[in-house]
Amino acid sequence: MPADYNGTWEMIENENFEGIMKALDIDFATRKIAIHLNQTKEIKQEGDKFFTKTLSTFRNYNVDYTIGEEFEEHTKALDNRIVKTLVKWDGDKLICVQKGEKANRGWKHWIEGDKLHLELTCCDQVCHQIFKKKN
Repeated sequence: MPADYNGTWEMIENENFEGIMKALDIDFATRKIAIHLNQTKEIKQEGDKFFTKTLSTFRNYNVDYTIGEEFEEHTKALDNRIVKTLVKWDGDKLICVQKGEKANRGWKHWIEGDKLHLELTCCDQVCHQIFKKKN
């Protein structure tokens, strides 16, 4: 049985977020605002179907997906690109590959205790974010 990602998760750590944003060609002013924001993730999981919201006071981003089904994702609130996205299970981890103009783009989600980990990759940059489950 895969891990249960359901819940509201509040960011407690955000390592190398600016590096990822630079790799995605996000402008200086937006980067300076974004690195100071605390994000909240709301995840609703129904089997292999995920409904996710990433919320902040600056921008919100919603993406819904089904494990194993590639889809076209418009990253409008992020870097405003269109990518082909595929999310798969690797044990209890969610592994995402995003194909587009940027190399090595994607993310991994996993849970340890009451913490949700998110590792974002793009080109040669890696960002590690940690979220704590909200009660």
